[in-house]
Amino acid sequence: QPTNMGGFFSRIMRLATLKEETRVLMLGLDGAGKTSTLYKLKLGEVVTTIPTIGFNVETVEYRNLQLAVWDVGGQKKIRVLWHHYFRGANAIIYVLDSSDVDRVEEAREELMSMLDSDELASIPLLVYANKQDMPRALSPAAVAAKLDMAKLRGREWHVQGCSALTGDGLYEGLDWLAGSVMAAAKRRSSGGSSM
Repeated sequence: QPTNMGGFFSRIMRLATLKEETRVLMLGLDGAGKTSTLYKLKLGEVVTTIPTIGFNVETVEYRNLQLAVWDVGGQKKIRVLWHHYFRGANAIIYVLDSSDVDRVEEAREELMSMLDSDELASIPLLVYANKQDMPRALSPAAVAAKLDMAKLRGREWHVQGCSALTGDGLYEGLDWLAGSVMAAAKRRSSGGSSM
């Protein structure tokens, strides 16, 4: 009796294209728009949010990746708990309210403190310069300068202007992140490093 080779190969191809889960930490100060960003990416719509006490986790499917996005609260009393979420992270999304110029220095300090962790060494960092739709919002280049991004060594990073309200810039940021995560996975599987 002949075997169904077409069915066999289609099953093999389905297995080969299974999406591998990528753990993404989404961090930033309170009020930056992390939860709004997460649900705009997940649902494609703006949702009413309240300050996150603890975390939200959602799977966002994008470019053959399953991104398990951990949105962790950004209030000062919660930030001391951020390190509990670091282990196993494949990428970081840092959300910043680019219209709140008074808190950019605080955002920079928290970002640099977080990036000092060995558990986050060398993983890609996407900064969403959120609220670009607001008057007086800093440009992505100004955000990069104020966060001292040029000083980062041994890490791929990108600052993407966006608006969680309109969705502008969110997918361009995910394009960059997906490419960086896939390149890092390829380097790991080949045993090489570009850093």
